[in-house]
Amino acid sequence: MDTTVQAAPTALAAQSTEPTSLVDVLASLEGFVSGNILIWVLLGTGAMLTVATRFVQLRLFTRAVHLVRRSRHQRGSLSSFQAFVIGLGGRVGTGNIAGVALAVTLGGPGALFWMWVVAFLGMATSFAESSLAQVFKVRAADGIFRGGPAYYMQRGIGHGWLGRGMGVVFAVMLVFSYGLIFPMVQSNTISLTLQEAHGVPVALTAVLLMLVTAPILLTGMRVVARVTEWLVPLMALAYLLVVAFVIIVSLPRVPGVLADVVAGAFHLKAGLAGTGGGLFATFLNGTKRGLFSNEAGQGSSPNGAATADVAHPVTQGLIQALGVFIDTIVICTATGLTILLASKEVYTPGVEPAWAETTLVQHALADALPGQWVIWFMSFVVLTFAYSSVLGYSTFAEVNVSYLGGRRVSSLALRLAMTAATGLGAVVELSLAWVMADVALALMTILNLVAVLWLTRWVLGTLRDYDQQRAQGVAEPAFVAAGNPLLPGDLDGDVWTAERAAQRVATLDEA
Repeated sequence: MDTTVQAAPTALAAQSTEPTSLVDVLASLEGFVSGNILIWVLLGTGAMLTVATRFVQLRLFTRAVHLVRRSRHQRGSLSSFQAFVIGLGGRVGTGNIAGVALAVTLGGPGALFWMWVVAFLGMATSFAESSLAQVFKVRAADGIFRGGPAYYMQRGIGHGWLGRGMGVVFAVMLVFSYGLIFPMVQSNTISLTLQEAHGVPVALTAVLLMLVTAPILLTGMRVVARVTEWLVPLMALAYLLVVAFVIIVSLPRVPGVLADVVAGAFHLKAGLAGTGGGLFATFLNGTKRGLFSNEAGQGSSPNGAATADVAHPVTQGLIQALGVFIDTIVICTATGLTILLASKEVYTPGVEPAWAETTLVQHALADALPGQWVIWFMSFVVLTFAYSSVLGYSTFAEVNVSYLGGRRVSSLALRLAMTAATGLGAVVELSLAWVMADVALALMTILNLVAVLWLTRWVLGTLRDYDQQRAQGVAEPAFVAAGNPLLPGDLDGDVWTAERAAQRVATLDEA
């Protein structure tokens, strides 16, 4: 999740023409819930699932890497790789830059350590919610699967009005936040970056964004998947290659920086506290930024995970868990090391630079690799990271519009609204709408975690089925729900039948 969303209401409240008292009240409510309740529930859920799954994110990590490498084959729905990059596109945003910069500014080098801890636990949470999305998915009229928290709330929790009510509330809040508000935040970030770095008028950026967004969104999920399939790997690889060069140039200092990260996490060494001061500030900033960056537990990425046509739900669960690893352990760490390896004129723990989180990474890159090219490169990074997030959001929102009963006309209306929101966000400031989206996100996360904990037996039963098949020497386990003694109950529908399992295995053999 792009942490710019979290900061926007505070930064813009003074400029907003909306009722500032309501903005302040909602911002305070969201800050209290996220900082004092939600963060602990997310960490606790991740820890519980890590133990319950017997550290699935560790013992099946190499398996997850293998699955991603061979997941490009596509059947009737989206391919497993396409679902993976859609989820990764939604996870990887400008929060991987600005969020990390803010974390190490307020929390010091040690904040990076707590981001690692959060990512480790979040991998288990992401595995659970994405596996559930696969278990309870349904096939839509266009041949693409639909699933996610709203679906597993209704089909898994059931109990009549309870499961359906939870699903409807979740879907409405997701469509509002991911379908309308968050795309505006991303386009606002792009327009401000281009204006400040290159003097591009925000109105021109708005028009250009709509021109490049409309042809993709209006043609549907399959085209979104094809674009993200090459855009997300390209942007991530380009960013990581430049950062890798910075690390290689500064290689002798890397061990000392890593030692500062560990020492700073527990305040074992003086002078490593951030501007927030204190051990708790280091912990809080690292965990909060990590949680909002990788989105594990928020219930957004499972909507993309459900679109994949795989032989076993655990397959996509492992692949989506790897997305958390890439987002935080790889990309956020790359950003953090770039900042921490910079000279003291750029970054010093406990001293907040004038540019703070806005261009701290740009200054750090320029410190190691001088030249005007850095400004253009960071503009490219911000633009692609933000734009890929918008594409990911479109899939998340469309899945939930389908859940609410929307058909082709409703999906078209959503895509038009998202295109308009992308342009509008580049030129306006709507702090009240943004803070309302943050509140919706917090409530969405709570609802999703309740559902995941409620349905943990389904996660564990599905995982046991996968583990048993692999222990029996099955190279590519296939899931059959009917009569499965490892599941806590019956599962209706025709997605996970023996006939479908045989078809999927045959297709895998052909690939």
